[in-house]
Amino acid sequence: MKPPVNAEIETAREEPDLTADVLIESEAWQDLPAAEDVARQAIAVAASGAGIGNAELSILLCNDDTIAALNGRWRGQEKPTNVLSFPALPLHSGAALQEKTPLGDIAIAYETLVREAQESGKTASAHLSHLVVHGFLHLAGYDHETDEEAEEMERLERDILARLGIADPYAVRDADI
Repeated sequence: MKPPVNAEIETAREEPDLTADVLIESEAWQDLPAAEDVARQAIAVAASGAGIGNAELSILLCNDDTIAALNGRWRGQEKPTNVLSFPALPLHSGAALQEKTPLGDIAIAYETLVREAQESGKTASAHLSHLVVHGFLHLAGYDHETDEEAEEMERLERDILARLGIADPYAVRDADI
């Protein structure tokens, strides 16, 4: 499936008009007090790079129990995962135009994020940025079901994360190949 956005990362001339609502559902996120700012910055850079504006999305910063329940309900996998994306349904051509186009929702689990960050030698903030960018690209129509899709999505992730000053999250895996 071809994503509905420009796949090239370019410096935006204007900041995208994007609204990101961030809900911190779990008290565990208090251990990463900059989480909301990190998530908002990652969304802004990802939206700019993907050429998406005049849109809205929400981010749920939750715990492993909440994300396991979501994963069970929507994917049939009753276990925690790091990030889930729920793209909004496309608007009908006859639907009333909204002020902003809904992109969907992203949920990120604190305990899984911290464990993965520690296992890979990353900071929790850097891994949070990666998961937000990954989730956002799913909302923008990208996927990684095939090798070709995965390569394109990972290239975009690398480019966006580089603009955030974050090292390539796939470098260690690629070095092992």
